[in-house]
Amino acid sequence: MLHPTLPLNALRAFEAAARHQNFTRAALELCVSQAALSHQIRGLEDRLGIRLFHRLPRGVALTDEGAALYPVLNEAFERISASIARYTGGPAREVLTLGVVGTFATGWLLPRLGAFEAAHPDIELRLQTHNNRIDLAGEGLDLAIRFGDGDWQGQACTAILDAPFAPLCAPALARRLKQPRDLGTLPLLRSYRSDEWPRWLQAAGVSGVEARGPVFDSSLTVAMAAVGGAGVALLPLRMFEQELAEGRLLQPFSTTLELGRYWLTRLRSRAEREPAKRFREWLQAQGT
Repeated sequence: MLHPTLPLNALRAFEAAARHQNFTRAALELCVSQAALSHQIRGLEDRLGIRLFHRLPRGVALTDEGAALYPVLNEAFERISASIARYTGGPAREVLTLGVVGTFATGWLLPRLGAFEAAHPDIELRLQTHNNRIDLAGEGLDLAIRFGDGDWQGQACTAILDAPFAPLCAPALARRLKQPRDLGTLPLLRSYRSDEWPRWLQAAGVSGVEARGPVFDSSLTVAMAAVGGAGVALLPLRMFEQELAEGRLLQPFSTTLELGRYWLTRLRSRAEREPAKRFREWLQAQGT
């Protein structure tokens, strides 16, 4: 039996915060404000006479005492949920918060979400898009999908998709391009990664062409500008298969460039939760 001076809400608040190692994420799960959750945990610490968390500039970390208490409470709440589920028509859904670079979200993940939901109805995905700059701890994310080389400090990274880049443009512009050197006559739409066009031009054997054109903060906006005829974009082909199939974008040259991959990442400091493990395995099973 719980000691009467230890309120159940405070224990639930601690368990959620310990599981996410983030007060914001725990507060969202429990439908309370972050201030209320923090107050509950502080009150629990005061009653126990110990510190359960180290408060860090970005997020929190369990103390030794908190790490000892967490698995006991986690198991207890899991058993309660399992028992109640037998009387409420099904298992409780576990929330998995995922940050996704916008290009991957629209070009690959969203068309496949129905398949994941059908295979894992007990997992509730919550998606947040980003432009590849992300703070897993600060934003309270369980996982993130991002583009790059897979070398991010403090993160466990799983490669999920290769993404060769090639020039894409609207049909009207494609008709003006007979050889790669002709790109020098058109605006070259650029991302914040300034080395992309120089590297592709070098791979295509083109010298003396300077990339000039607007700079965008995401491949999605670059692609929209290209569809509108604003210039030629260097884009990951697999993320724009629909636009290519519909003829809204054309690939005038066959040369492609490997600039990185899409990766599923999580903080190494946090154990991989079961919903995260199942989502990772589902991604890997897609044959990408």
